[in-house]
Amino acid sequence: MAEKPQLLEHLHWLAHDSFRLDKPLVIYIDPWKLPPGSPTADLILVSHEHFDHCSPEDVEAIRAEHTVVVANQGAAKKLRQPVRVLQPGEWLEHRGVRVEGVAAYNIDKPFHPRQAGHLGFVITLNGERLYFAGDTDHIPEMAEIRCDVALLPVSGTYVMTAEEAARAAAEINPRLAVPMHYAGGVVGTRQDAERFRQACPCPVVLLEAEGGG
Repeated sequence: MAEKPQLLEHLHWLAHDSFRLDKPLVIYIDPWKLPPGSPTADLILVSHEHFDHCSPEDVEAIRAEHTVVVANQGAAKKLRQPVRVLQPGEWLEHRGVRVEGVAAYNIDKPFHPRQAGHLGFVITLNGERLYFAGDTDHIPEMAEIRCDVALLPVSGTYVMTAEEAARAAAEINPRLAVPMHYAGGVVGTRQDAERFRQACPCPVVLLEAEGGG
């Protein structure tokens, strides 16, 4: 395998779709079931309003006066203000970190309709790009994604199956793919992640869950 992206050294999977990046800022994505004593956040990103992605209690546990919270419209309504609302296609920059909102939706199931404005994120930091796909199917917008690391859901039911995620990875062509949306007590198992690894044409890393689930 070619040299791994440096951001992987600072990426923590907290189970399900919950992640923390520790450098250059402390950034959480969809914090849920966080372990006690989790570091305070500089930036919190919430993809959509479903309970296993938007947890007001977990957000408050890591929120300080300086913390910036970014969410889609639906999630913002559940969270204490101030919250910066992001739509697919919009972006913001905070202390040198760029966050782009990208589309995340279902094509053949009703759980995440396109019109709801649910988000994925592309985070650019230290010259590398991390794509968090959110709760989504393999959608046409993925053809425009350019990233070093792709975090892709693999459980099926509410999102892509492992095989669909592998086809999405083939289109996105990241340097590295990481499966998610399993091992959180909602849906999916380690077997889904293993099937993704076997089918994916690009290098895959299975992270060990450090938190909830």
